[in-house]
Amino acid sequence: MGKLKTILRYARKIDIRNMLKIIKKISKKANKNVIFIFFDVIYCGLSYGAGYYDYQEFEFYLLNRKQRKTYLTRTKNNLIVKKYNNPDYFYKFDDKSIFNDIFKKYLKRDYLVLTKNSFDEFKSFLGKHSEIIVKPLDGEGGKGVEKYSINKKTDLKKLFNNIIKNKQFLIEECVRQHSDINKLYSKSVNTLRLFTFFDGKNAYVMNSVFKIGNGGVTDNFSSGSMYTFVNDEGVIIVPAIDQGDNIFVKHPLTNVKITGFKVPLYKEACDLVINAAKEIPEVKYVGWDVAISEKGPVIIEGNSFPGVFQVKPSLSSNKEGLIPKYQKIMEIEL
Repeated sequence: MGKLKTILRYARKIDIRNMLKIIKKISKKANKNVIFIFFDVIYCGLSYGAGYYDYQEFEFYLLNRKQRKTYLTRTKNNLIVKKYNNPDYFYKFDDKSIFNDIFKKYLKRDYLVLTKNSFDEFKSFLGKHSEIIVKPLDGEGGKGVEKYSINKKTDLKKLFNNIIKNKQFLIEECVRQHSDINKLYSKSVNTLRLFTFFDGKNAYVMNSVFKIGNGGVTDNFSSGSMYTFVNDEGVIIVPAIDQGDNIFVKHPLTNVKITGFKVPLYKEACDLVINAAKEIPEVKYVGWDVAISEKGPVIIEGNSFPGVFQVKPSLSSNKEGLIPKYQKIMEIEL
């Protein structure tokens, strides 16, 4: 009943025009009749809780019924969050100033929360850090995140006023990215998205994604970047994809091969989030963004309502989603 209610709630919010646009795109790519794809999308929504974006991203048109059941759709992901994450504690993740205070030892960088009256503190902070990242306290998807380089010509008062005006109240010391990762793409901090589950005693890394920038200052998927997947040794195992469903064997701006790239200090990154996962036991399923700096892994942020990332069936040898892996540790019926 819970899954049906969730499906019906999302059905009322469907952008029909955009859905038809996606269906036409899928029809062309899959070389299948538009009408067939339309009704298959509806069927998958009712049977597996798959929205049309799920259908496109996880290539349900390539899967049989048994394979489709293994894929974690957004509806099923929401059920996991509802079961294991207490929303009364979401604010500890959603408010970046509160998050930074709780997880300070995992951040390993300076930060400052601004007010309209904190220019002196702002000036002092910039005296220690010539490059800063500014963020809204409640932003997501990389929105409102900007990088500033400070020099003797910088009008600090003007910069301060602009930051306050834009409500970018959190400023942070820039993470100095590991030189190996800079070879892949250096214009943004490229991060691991490590999904953890805490069962009350032990914490586990459930899924490992590597997000890569592509022309911007952030590596967020919703901001035009791409993502791929990492094995237990920290090696990228498949090409990257972006929100436009494009596949990249090499980075389009650096021409560096993506598959086979080894993320440095991967084990240390996993150890970091396993410890962090125990800090707020009321939120058991978390997606952590972790950067690899020259000094070691550092947490950028945590997500109390993590999204869904799975290897595309066309890039997978067994066409199996995350559900079987999750069910080995989580007590879930999906």
